[in-house]
Amino acid sequence: MRGILDDPIVLAVCALLGSGLIGYAAYRKAALTASGAWAAAVMGTAYVTLGGPVWFGLLIAFFLSSTFWSKWKRKHRRKAKAEAKYAKSGGRDAVQVWANGGLGLLLCAVHALYPHPLLVFGFIGVMAAVNADTWATEIGALSRSKPRMLLGWREVEPGTSGAVTLLGTSAAVAGALFIGIVAFLLMPLGGTAAYNLHPAVIAAAAAAAGTAGAVADSLLGASVQAIYRCSVCRLETESQLHCRTATAKIRGFEWMNNDVVNFASSCLAGLVGAGIGMLAASF
Repeated sequence: MRGILDDPIVLAVCALLGSGLIGYAAYRKAALTASGAWAAAVMGTAYVTLGGPVWFGLLIAFFLSSTFWSKWKRKHRRKAKAEAKYAKSGGRDAVQVWANGGLGLLLCAVHALYPHPLLVFGFIGVMAAVNADTWATEIGALSRSKPRMLLGWREVEPGTSGAVTLLGTSAAVAGALFIGIVAFLLMPLGGTAAYNLHPAVIAAAAAAAGTAGAVADSLLGASVQAIYRCSVCRLETESQLHCRTATAKIRGFEWMNNDVVNFASSCLAGLVGAGIGMLAASF
């Protein structure tokens, strides 16, 4: 079987079939929209053919863990109230899939052409950030204490962009560390084993990068992300449409939506991860 999969065409076909089945299953479970399922199938195929177990495995770890938390807490009232403020809720669409996994795929493609451990550290940082943000959002929405804005530290309603809770912050750190643990476990399977990366360094890179990404996400959400107010229910929301009525922008830049914020935070996290890799290499 190993010899068959060494053929790049066979590997690509198998990757497409496997990713397609995962995407279809996620679509049937409402974890992805139709466009999100197609995007996930394409992205998964590329990760397998270009990167191998570590790269594809971290993508799957992020997707499965975030889906688990989302489904487990889906019917909770506090979470439902928070989700009313989100621009998008429910299954992830293609834009969300690419915003979460596109930067990692770029690093994967560059690594396939020019293998270097800094690209691995950058990738770990990116995936730690998107996982930390998702865990913080899903779990933090269940906090019994009201969130506070990262800028100004005033109490706000759950789901407000730029707000944090102790539960959500703890979940972010745990989500980042989870990616670091999975990365270390997958490395012996191929693709990055030759780098001989120390477990403590991998964990530190994931935790620091994921936390930095989560903080950056909250700072951008509190400052420049576009926030609107519904003229019907007066709710502040990320969406341009609420209660079947166009909302009015009250702050931020219109182009700075949640997907852009996620992508920018991932870029910062990738740089933090790569920076820790550089520091580790200097010792």
